[in-house]
Amino acid sequence: MVVTVIQIDPQVMGGTPVFAGTRVPIATLIDYLEGGDSINDFLEGFPSVRREQVIDFLEEAKERALAAAA
Repeated sequence: MVVTVIQIDPQVMGGTPVFAGTRVPIATLIDYLEGGDSINDFLEGFPSVRREQVIDFLEEAKERALAAAA
């Protein structure tokens, strides 16, 4: 089963990539992490995002970065 973590829809936040089923931009997670905040901090601020969505996104990003570096 393929789980869609990122949703891009012109009707949702003007097409900004968001966590599927939410209006929370993916970039917000990255901003939190860059700022030194934890995943838990992010989830507390955005309870509509599930921990599994964050982990799935980070795993996908890791796989893509490693593939690009190979």
